[in-house]
Amino acid sequence: MLRKSKLGKSWTLMLATVLTLSIVLAGCGGNKNNNESSSSPTTSAKASEPSAPAESSAAASETPKASDLPEYEISLYFPGTPPKDEKEIEAKINEHIKPLINATVDIRMIDWGQYDQKMTLSVSGREAMDIIFTAAWNGHATNVAKGAYLPLNEPGGLLETYGQGIKSVVSDAILGGAQIKGKNYGVPALKEMAEEGGILYRSDIADELGLTEKIEAAKTPADLVPILEEVKAKKPQLIPLHLKDGENFNSHYFAKYDYLGDTKLEGAVMKTGTDTKVVPAMELPIYKETLAVTRELFTKKLVNQDAATSQLSPQDALKKGNVFMVVSPLKPGKDAEMAASTGLIGKLKQHGMTAITTSTGETTGSMLAISSTSKDPARAMMFINLLYTDKELNNLINFGVEGEHYIRNGEIISDGPKKADYSIGAAWMLGNQFLNYVWDTESPDKWAQFKAFNESTVNSPALGFTFDSEPVKAQVTALKNVQTEFAPGLDTGAVDPSKADAYLAKLKKNGLDQVIAEKQKQLDEFLASKK
Repeated sequence: MLRKSKLGKSWTLMLATVLTLSIVLAGCGGNKNNNESSSSPTTSAKASEPSAPAESSAAASETPKASDLPEYEISLYFPGTPPKDEKEIEAKINEHIKPLINATVDIRMIDWGQYDQKMTLSVSGREAMDIIFTAAWNGHATNVAKGAYLPLNEPGGLLETYGQGIKSVVSDAILGGAQIKGKNYGVPALKEMAEEGGILYRSDIADELGLTEKIEAAKTPADLVPILEEVKAKKPQLIPLHLKDGENFNSHYFAKYDYLGDTKLEGAVMKTGTDTKVVPAMELPIYKETLAVTRELFTKKLVNQDAATSQLSPQDALKKGNVFMVVSPLKPGKDAEMAASTGLIGKLKQHGMTAITTSTGETTGSMLAISSTSKDPARAMMFINLLYTDKELNNLINFGVEGEHYIRNGEIISDGPKKADYSIGAAWMLGNQFLNYVWDTESPDKWAQFKAFNESTVNSPALGFTFDSEPVKAQVTALKNVQTEFAPGLDTGAVDPSKADAYLAKLKKNGLDQVIAEKQKQLDEFLASKK
């Protein structure tokens, strides 16, 4: 394991503290109805000593009485395939939250392959929206520069007035790590705060073909080539490896690029290094090495031949049943979690192939933002606050109705008769994951494993920094168009690696040097402020 940076030690301690507390809180939330009143959260709690989260009744007491509020419907946008029982769950959620905040929620799930594009169009068209899932890897900083999201942490603002439950469980360290120029434009999900690049694979097929030991010994993408060749030869009906734009061996979580807050904008440092010089990713040795092996996989037809244009997420690809392996960011229990959401329980395993790292991309890897077009931002924040404090709501939106979609025994849940009708796999997107029940297919000490995972991390030398693209917003738009033209084909092996030189040249022609200079200037100022 690589040596942790000096900056990283303090972050690791703060993150570990938050996770330790969350584990304790999750363990204490076993009341079936979860409506016992607790004391109001302390607004002056230190970052490393957050107070206990309020349950639903206490959360409601932070806001005006529901009876004093006009009725309002909150729109909630996040990626995923809309499940059959979505409207039933909406009705249950609304039954639960209406007495608390006199609001209902309209869940608007959008398929993964279409989410970023549809959100971009909605933002550009100033469509009325309330709560939007956002992350560093899908253009959060760029959308902030466009004015898409409201600032939340201004004095007397939304977070302070309607988000005290959030502040009681999300530390100042995590909130600070998600800021752009000192402002939070999204509330970070409480989940794992590190990532490991690796693969998820069909363990039943690997065992049948005698490939499990070979897979577990693989350290690089090149090590997977003979394994995938054997799968192709012996199981020709399977796609050996599913890749897509953003989910491949050149993705930030696998190659370990830190794009400084927006993975869709060129200019990076390495998460696993100490060098803080910002450079184009294609100038780093790992870039062309990765393109070469991915091209080999593609030309040998070991990869889906629509990889450059595929809109199937790794989850949806596995769910189809004809895929052997996908590339994925990993965490403890990712295989069990993915197996439960794809109907492959007992048939998936994970294998980590990179260092475990933390960058601002991880602390901002899952957030809920409030649209600047919201007609009632206060009500939107009240609902987000409940997702972090109300155990009943949190598990309802994530897992459905007890007795129908899952059966509960204490904090452990198993499949209910209608599990297939509501299995959204979105717990990591929606608030406080430490309020979640644990599936019987997962380790009972899942949250303790998350704590250990975060403590083992290598921290990016730029941890805590988020690039503000406003000074170069014209160049950013042009660069993203160039990226859309070249990156999907290159990163999935569909285009010969020799085209990378043309890619870099076109990026430079469209303002890359100015963007990197601005990134470097801001990063240097950030690092100087920390000394």
